[in-house]
Order: sequence, then C-alpha cells, then structure tokens
Amino acid sequence: MAAPALQQPSFLLANLKVDWTNKPLHQRCHELNKIIDDYPAKELHAIFPWLVESVFGSLDGILSGWNLRFLQARSVEYNIVMEFLDTSGPMMKLVYKLQAEEYKYEFPVSYLPGPIKSSIHAGVLPDCPLFHNKIQFPMSGLLFLNPFEYYMFSFASSLIAPKNYPPGQHGSCSDSAYFVLVDTYLKYFLPTEGNVPPSPFSDTRGTVASPAPRSPSVPYVGYGGHSTSLLKRHITHQPSVNADPAAQEIWRSETLLQVFVEMWLHHYSLEMYQKLQSPQVKLALLQYRLSMSSMLCQPPAPPGSGTLHTYQEPFTPSEEHVLVVRLLVKHLHAFSSSLKQESISSSPSAHSHSSPLEELKRVVVQRFVQQKLYVFLQHCFGHWPLDASFRAVLETWLSYIQPWRYTGEKIMQADGQNRAVPDKWASFVQENLLMYTKLFQGFLNRAMRTDLVNAKNALMVFRVAKVFVQPNLSEMIQKAEQLFLEPEHAILQRQNRVFLTPSHGGSFLSSRQPVGTDSVFKVKSHVYSLEGQDCQYNLMFGPDLRKNVLRLIQIIAQSRQTAKRISDHSTEMAANNSFLSWFSVGSSDHNNTFTGGEMDDLGEGVKKTHEFLDKALDYLCQIFRLNAGQLSQMMVNVASVDDEGASKQLPDCIPSENGLVLTDLGRLQIINGLRRFEIEYQGDPELQPIRSYENAFLVRLMFQISSFINARFGDHMEALCSRQDLLGSIGRHYLCSSSKVVEQRRKSPVTRQMRDRPQRARLSLRVLASYRTLFILLLLYMLFVLLSFGVFSSTGLILIVCFLYELLLNFFHEKLKTQ
Repeated sequence: MAAPALQQPSFLLANLKVDWTNKPLHQRCHELNKIIDDYPAKELHAIFPWLVESVFGSLDGILSGWNLRFLQARSVEYNIVMEFLDTSGPMMKLVYKLQAEEYKYEFPVSYLPGPIKSSIHAGVLPDCPLFHNKIQFPMSGLLFLNPFEYYMFSFASSLIAPKNYPPGQHGSCSDSAYFVLVDTYLKYFLPTEGNVPPSPFSDTRGTVASPAPRSPSVPYVGYGGHSTSLLKRHITHQPSVNADPAAQEIWRSETLLQVFVEMWLHHYSLEMYQKLQSPQVKLALLQYRLSMSSMLCQPPAPPGSGTLHTYQEPFTPSEEHVLVVRLLVKHLHAFSSSLKQESISSSPSAHSHSSPLEELKRVVVQRFVQQKLYVFLQHCFGHWPLDASFRAVLETWLSYIQPWRYTGEKIMQADGQNRAVPDKWASFVQENLLMYTKLFQGFLNRAMRTDLVNAKNALMVFRVAKVFVQPNLSEMIQKAEQLFLEPEHAILQRQNRVFLTPSHGGSFLSSRQPVGTDSVFKVKSHVYSLEGQDCQYNLMFGPDLRKNVLRLIQIIAQSRQTAKRISDHSTEMAANNSFLSWFSVGSSDHNNTFTGGEMDDLGEGVKKTHEFLDKALDYLCQIFRLNAGQLSQMMVNVASVDDEGASKQLPDCIPSENGLVLTDLGRLQIINGLRRFEIEYQGDPELQPIRSYENAFLVRLMFQISSFINARFGDHMEALCSRQDLLGSIGRHYLCSSSKVVEQRRKSPVTRQMRDRPQRARLSLRVLASYRTLFILLLLYMLFVLLSFGVFSSTGLILIVCFLYELLLNFFHEKLKTQ
C-alpha cells in the first residue's frame, strides 16, 4: 500500500482508530507494519502515543490494550503480538525511526512511583540521571521523553497499572506475553555475550545522545549518592561525530535498566520514605568519609527534607510484579557475571579504557539495583500476607543473594552436596551485608508467625536454611560483620601509616587503598547509606538472633508434633471410612469435614512437612553451630508433652466481660496447631442443621411431636425437675440439658450473655431420627423376634432397658458429684 502524498496525519490516525475496532488483530498488525515502512517519521509522530496506549493500555488502567499480562502462549494471538513487539519487530522499528528525528512525548508525573513523584513536586530532583533534563519550568507536571524512553516507560508502567483480570483467562505468569517480552528486552539490550546491536535508524550525526547536563540555574537539588552516569561520561562529553559506536549505543541499555528499576522497585511505605529522606541517612556516607579524614563538618540538611508529609503512596505489589522483579535480578546477575576476566583483574586505572558495556557490567548491581531492591524487599517482608504467596518474594531475595548461581558454573559437587561459595564472592557479601543479615532477621520474624504445619510454609523455611548452609557463606557473613564492627580509630592509624606518607601522598579516596581499609569502607558505607549512621545493627550470629533461632527451632519441633498428630488422625479416619461409618458407628467427630480423598492429600502434605522441617532443623544447626545436646533435649521436651492432653488445653486467653480474649501467645498457639477452642453449637439444640447421619423427615417429625408435648406439659416438666428427690433427679436427666450445655460452653469462647441464658426443661426426641439409633433399634427388634417376642412386648422391653440404663448412669453421676 503506497503512502498517499496528500493524506494528513490526522486522517491517518482517524483511519487507524476505525480499523482498530473493526478488523482482527493479525490484519491490523499487517497494515501497521506497512504504514511504519512506507510513511515518513513526520506523519508517524502523531500516531505513536495512541499506538503505545492501544498496545499497553492506558496509564490509569481503564483501557486494557492487548492485555499482555494475561496473554498466554496457547492463545492464537500470542505469536502475532510477540512478532509485532519483538526487538526487531515493527513497533521497535517505529521507535527507532522516530528516535532519529529527536521527537519528544509527554508522560504525566502523576503516574510515576510515589517517591519520585513526591520528590519532583517538592522541588527535589530525583537521584536517577534518567529524570535529568526531562522536566521543563514552570512546572507542568509532565516529563518530556524521547521515543525510546516513552516506549519503555509505557511498557514498564503496564505492569503496575491497576487492571482487572479478564474473565476466563488464567495461566502462569512466566508464560504470559509480558513476562516473555521483559526477558527478550533484557537479553537484547543487556546481552551476556557480545555488544548491543546498533540501532537500524541513524543519520549522519549518529544516534541520539542522552540529554546534556542540567543547567545550574534550574532550582533542583539532587539527593543521590551517584550524580553521574555512564551515559554522561561516554557520550555527552564527546562529539557525536567522533564518538565510539559502542558508546553511542550504551544509552539504550542504561535507559532500559533505569526505567525498569525506577518503575518497578522505587516504591516503599511512608515510614521508609521518611527514613531514606532524613538528613541523617542522606549525610551518613559523607559524615563517615569526613570522620575517616578527621574532619568535623556538619553540612546543612538537603532541600526538600521538610516536605516528607506529602508522600502518601499505598504500595501493595502483586505476585506477578515480584516475579518480574526476580526475572530482572536473575538477568542482571548473569549480565554482571559475564564481565571479561581481563576487565575484572585489571587495575582501576585501566577501567577507563574498557568498553562502556563492560563498565556497565561492573557497576550494574551495586549502582542501579541494590538500594531500591533492598527497600522493596524489606517492605514486602514486613507487609506481605502470612501465606504461601510469599514464596515469590522469598525466591527473589534468594536469587539476589546467590549471584554465583548465574555464572554458568556448576554449583553442585559430584556427590550432590553444595559446593563451597568461591572466595571471590566475599566482596559481594560485604557490599550487600544487610541483604543477608537484616532480611534474614525479617524472614525469621515471619516464620515464627506462620503455620509451619502447612507444607508450603515449611518449604520456605527449608529453602532459606538450604541457601545459608552453603559452605563458606556463613564465614563470609561473619567476616563482613567483623569489618563493620571494626573501630574507626584503628582504621585511621592504618590510614595514616599508608596514605599520609610522602611516597604515597594520596587521600583516603585514592584508588590505592589497602585491601583491609577498602573492605571496611565498603561495608560501613553500605550499612550507613541504607540504615543511617546511628543504626543499631544486630549481629546475625549474635546472642539476640540466636535466641530467635532457638525459638524458631522449638516452633518447628512443635509443628512436627502437630503434623504427626494430624497424620495419625488422618490414618484413623481412613481406617474408619467403611460401610458402618455411614451409620456413624465409626468416628463420632461431627465437626470433621474431610473426605477420603482429602485425607490422602492431607497425609501426603504431612509427609512433605516432616521432610522439609527435618532438613531445615539440620541446616539451622549447621549454620548457627547449635549444641547437639541442647537441641536433643529440646526435642525430647517437646515430644514428651502429651498430645491429647495438650489439645484439650485452651489457648492463652484473658477473661473479659465479653468472654475470652486471645493474647499474642494464644494466637501463636492456634496458628501452629498447638491448642484450640472446642467449638460447639451454641444455639437451640433442636434447631441445629440436619446432620448427614440423620433422616430429614424424622428430624422434622420428631421436632413437631416434641414441640407439642413441651407446649402442653411444660409447666409439669418444670415442676418435676425442681423436685429434690429421685423423681426430680430422673426428670432433670431426661428433660433438662442446661447443665450439659453450660459445661460445654466453659470450653468454648462464648460471651457471658450466652453462658447466663436460662434453659427450660423440655423433651427432645431428635435422637430417634439418627440412623445410628435406628440401626441399633433394628438390631434389638431382630434379636427379640428371634427370642419369640412380639412387636409391643419388644418395644416395652426396649423402653425398660433404656430406662434402667439411663437410671444407672444418672445414679453413678450423682455419686461422683457428691464425692
């Protein structure tokens, strides 16, 4: 289709909008491909924002676009969409075509993450170079982005935009078109092998460079620790004509990475925002450097620190959001680990001669991801529900703290045991100490409040223990903690001996620091930049955390006992699942709701729970070097508790005027299945729902008969039960159930009003509607028939036997009460 010369862009956009609603997807994509190839950039400029919104949906989530997050590989439209949005597809071709003309597009600041939005509104320029020179004054509330930035911002925003789940569309997140596209873009723009492919569209001036440095007249103050970017060093400081092509292309890699990190990770609660924005945290690293040089200086607080109350973003990431973040973390580790060995071993002075992509690999994790991911995970650890969906957050954390898994090397020995963590990763552990220690403490607090009888929750404890038990990892963490606790005066003495000599003549910030001092500086600057210089650091292998680990071990042991009790109960229920159980001759537990198949599944889950908890116990003992004798005694004490007696004890409660109120200990006991309330039906026994072991017709018939008798002879029954002789005792036994109900209610969390509710004497015939009673009566009638008794005589004998039996029971009961 040739492009008509007289057709205006507005007509082109109008025609596309009409075709968008009338034509199928494959035809639309084919025609768009032709339009992108045939039309010049000037005419495509007008349709680009509309096309991006039509594909990814609107920023407010009202328009769903192509629903990439819910488009599964089994869908017919999947391959069409993936081909259109591929790195070499028509959409990216359009981006590059517009990029060569340096067009700008508006992106509302209101749809940025809360911390960035609050900083811009408060007049504080975000620390990320991505936002530099994107805002014009006076404040318009808009970012002005080039086509590649606009495309990537819209693509990243579609993950966090509020959208409704399409009806009938369900599937795995890892199979969705969005997840696969993220993986495709990461592998293309952040390649582990080779360089980033050059842009197919470029003019004689080369590709579009990053914006020029911000003018000093702009009334913004950055608050980040890294104010420069790779882009500025390699592109903006060089004429584009003579620039290295690799340096010209690196801006796309850095832009994509910054967009993903800012849009997906730059979210946290108001409390964390205030903590990170406080002057103590912002000046912590600077104060530490000054103290190392024996210089006392107190700089003023940064502008914007008084506007903390303006940040009010509610942040609740979805499981899909976390899984995409994990994909990003895994790829960045693989990208960073692909750094050439000669670049790793070269001296710092040679770093300036390495390629831009190699330098990006060297700093990508620490500079771009570490801080925001730490805050992101810390928020999730503290606010995620206590259920199995936390597994996504857990695996993201474990992926980050194990970069050696993504080097392509084998991590298992021939005998199946974990290989020791190589010593070269000690510096990574030191520079990410809080990722190991602080988040481990957060997980420990979660695990102690989680139902570990559930196999999925037990699996999470096992996974964490298995990671930290890897040989050499505990020693690396302890070494990093020792470096953090090293007194600063000792560092100053070494610094004076090494750096203040005429032969060296350098400062502390020189690249020729001794290894010990450099390691101490890395650990301290890492902790201070994330937690503040006045933070109270708890040692991972210190006494406080050791107490929590012992408490978790005790909970694990109790959960194992509970799992064993459930396993025994399920086995017993399976054995009683016979023909006679239909008549309730088997189990009399009316609160049991498990079928035979459910019992089998429960037993299988309990087996997995045992396996996971046993291994977790073993790993925790190895990690924290727990005394075997102490652990054995703890296990014996837990196992020696009488399970049946413990199950009859009430959870820890405080009595009040409204009944029993659970304490924190009581909630923990219920969560872990250690104790429970005996929940009983507290309403009128005659009006409780018809049970499966009762005949519905007989229940209703006996209720009508007993109601008639109670209404007709109720006063006489009350008079009989009030007597203090033998007849009164018999009457109270058959006609008055208030004593039994009150006794049951003492074991259940009912209110005082329910306990004090008066019970009238009445006759109940509902027992005759039970299949069990009918079955027993049938056996008795058959027995009396064999003995040549008639129907009436058999009925009389049965009534006499029942009366004498109940009379003896009542007699012995009264004897026990008097004693």
